Amino acid sequence: MRRIRVIAAVLGAMLVSAAPAGATTLQQIGSFSSPVFVTSDPNDATRLFVVERGGAIRLIAGGTTATFLDIGSLVLSGGEQGLLSMAFAPDYASSGRFYVFYTSRPDGAIQIDEFTAGGDTGHPASRRGVLTVPHPNFANHNGGQLQFGPDGYLYVSTGDGGGTPQNAQDLNSLLGKILRIDPRPSATAAYSVPADNPFVGTAGADEIWSYGLRNPFRFSFDRSTGAIAIGDVGAGAREEVDWEPQPNAGRGDNFGWYCREGFAPGNASCSGGAGFTEPIFDYPHTGGNCSITGGYVARDPALGDLVGRYVYADHCVGQIRSLIPGLPLASGDRAEGLAVSSPSSFGEDACGHLYVASLSGPVYRFAGDAPPACETGGDTTPPELGLEAAKRQRLDGRIRLEATTVEAARVSARLKIVASGKGSRRGEAESRRATVVKGRRKSLDLGPGASGRIGWSLDHGERRRARSAGGKLTARFTARATDAAGNRGRRTKASSKLSR
Repeated sequence: MRRIRVIAAVLGAMLVSAAPAGATTLQQIGSFSSPVFVTSDPNDATRLFVVERGGAIRLIAGGTTATFLDIGSLVLSGGEQGLLSMAFAPDYASSGRFYVFYTSRPDGAIQIDEFTAGGDTGHPASRRGVLTVPHPNFANHNGGQLQFGPDGYLYVSTGDGGGTPQNAQDLNSLLGKILRIDPRPSATAAYSVPADNPFVGTAGADEIWSYGLRNPFRFSFDRSTGAIAIGDVGAGAREEVDWEPQPNAGRGDNFGWYCREGFAPGNASCSGGAGFTEPIFDYPHTGGNCSITGGYVARDPALGDLVGRYVYADHCVGQIRSLIPGLPLASGDRAEGLAVSSPSSFGEDACGHLYVASLSGPVYRFAGDAPPACETGGDTTPPELGLEAAKRQRLDGRIRLEATTVEAARVSARLKIVASGKGSRRGEAESRRATVVKGRRKSLDLGPGASGRIGWSLDHGERRRARSAGGKLTARFTARATDAAGNRGRRTKASSKLSR
């Protein structure tokens, strides 16, 4: 984790204005009612979804705009409240699952719900509550972003609750945080918590991934590197950009609020620790600036020298700017010569094209000199998976399987233990196999080019059945990988001989 101290001389140099890129323009794709987010079908970038604060999601497809989902009756809307974002499950193409973030009636609690869709329609009756975070006292500082990370888990940003800044440093509160969950229901709960979350098994709420944030309304993952970038809205003085690369981008980081505001000291009574992860960039409330709208690292090759730069804006000024993220500090902050009235959010589609929404209605796409790439669809290539198991393993030990993926993927593996020998039937010898331990499935999330180990420990009954079985014992493994676009690779097999 990065721990740095920044002297006052550095602070004065943070807003360095370079020459604008000049080649990038904005093309309006439509006008909506208070749009606050834009994204696409993860498998088809031509199907765009615009989230409206009042509770509707509009679908742009084939040159027409239609209502995809309307949950306005559930949403408490106005100011910083409303339906604030959506995210599609990595396997959306097969499952139809997607998630929404909104402030709910009647008290403004932060609500994450799952819905399923069929074709061009999200079904309101399919609603399943996933996570509720109480937010009873103030209408502001709700956070608002949902994003599936490179690891396939759902990340959720929450504000500090408004008027209660101490929540950001309180590890028993889910406010002022980035949360990380598996939103699929478990046997006992509406969601589960990944075992490698930083506060699992120790003091603090298991769902917390990062903390010390005031109002991280928008954050994103760099689609090329997996780094996390957070635009955290400041109080009365400074706005900040937090950035952490892989591996484990942001895991356990304390970004400082309310002990820090940008690089500056914050509340003198703050009881937080001294080890803060400092921002890579901040800017003051001068020239009308008041509230950062965090964006994305541009990866659309059509955007020329904007590629590799983090794009952001200030909601009050509307000027679109970009910088080069890096440690310990960002560099090259510059104006892009573009402006949008009241920019509420940036967005990215499945091909990496960038968008920006204006709260006053228009939604724009960033366009460059070159023709846009990947115009007709997203990633459709199944992930490759390699399996390796030791030739011999012990029945009484942990039975292990090594998995390797070329790209980031979730690996689902099944173990089956088979006893085999010789038998006779009607006087003729024949092979016979009996399954003595059947099909326990486990999952593992792997990054690009990464390897990981999946292990099984048999319980007493399983070991007893295996020992009493005649013939030789074999552990048979079957596994399949699913990437972030929902593509499923072919089944891959491996095996080990087991000694009793």
